[in-house]
This record gives sequence, structure tokens and C-alpha cells, in this order.
Amino acid sequence: MEDEKVKKEAMEIMGIFQELPRLVVFDLDYTLWPFYCESRSKHEMPSLFPHAQGILYALKDKGIDVAIASRSPTADIAMTFLEKLDVRSMLVAQEIFSSWTHKTEHFQRINRRTGVPYNSMLFFDDEDRNIEAVSKMGVTSILVEDGVNLEALREGLMKFSQIPGSSNAS
Repeated sequence: MEDEKVKKEAMEIMGIFQELPRLVVFDLDYTLWPFYCESRSKHEMPSLFPHAQGILYALKDKGIDVAIASRSPTADIAMTFLEKLDVRSMLVAQEIFSSWTHKTEHFQRINRRTGVPYNSMLFFDDEDRNIEAVSKMGVTSILVEDGVNLEALREGLMKFSQIPGSSNAS
């Protein structure tokens, strides 16, 4: 099964690094799945990008918390899709709401909810402006072009491990 293969590979990638983030945060639209929620119906069966599920399960198995930060006018559809994809139960926070700001408000809420410092977080998103804004908060942020995949995970962990002061010890 493809998810198992991806999960195994993601576990191997994580095994290379001494320091791992305490929390990995994902955007939804065009990061975890290949569409905008507002263009879909709750009654559809959504799908994730090919590597997304395996990566999520690998993070869970490794004991790394996962959260969602998504700017969406249709949070109800996003929540339904997370439920249908059997992902919602593994999330420690899901900040899904429409916002005029970049994702900074989402991250402030995630930080308050989880207590995880920004420099112990890793974030994946498909929009430059969100990457820039959240990076300024001290979050290691990775721009994805065709959804989250093993290469993006490797890049994120490399970048995370090179940042002074990012540590699981905090």
C-alpha cells in the first residue's frame, strides 16, 4: 500500500535528524489536498495529496503533534473533509477560519492552545505571504508547490535542525 511505503520513508527521514519539531502545522487547500474547500460540497469524498496521509501517520507514530492552520470561508466543509479522511482525531489544534491577516492569528491561537513555542514548530503552506508572515514569528516555514510530500518534509526538517535555539528540550 502506498501510504505505508510513504510512512516508512517519512520515518526514515525523521530518523536522520537529532532535533525534530514538537508540532507540525499544515495549511489545507493545495497543501494537504489538491483543491479549495469553498469550491467543493460536504457530500463529496475528498482526497489528500499522494504523500500527505503517510507523512501524517509517520508524525503521529514519532510522537510529533500535528495541527491545521487554514484560512477558509467554509470551515464546516474543511472539518467534514478532515473527518471523512480520518485525520481530525490526530490533530491537537485546528484553526480554520477566514481572516484578513496572514496566518499569524492562527498561529497565536495554536501557540496558546498547545503551549508549543514558535521555534519548536514546522509549517507547510502553498502561499508565499503566509510563509513570510509566519517565519517572522520564529516558525520554520516551508513553501510547497504541489502539496506536502517527502521532499518538502526533508527540506523542512533540514531547515528546522539548522535554526539555533530550535529544540525539543524547551
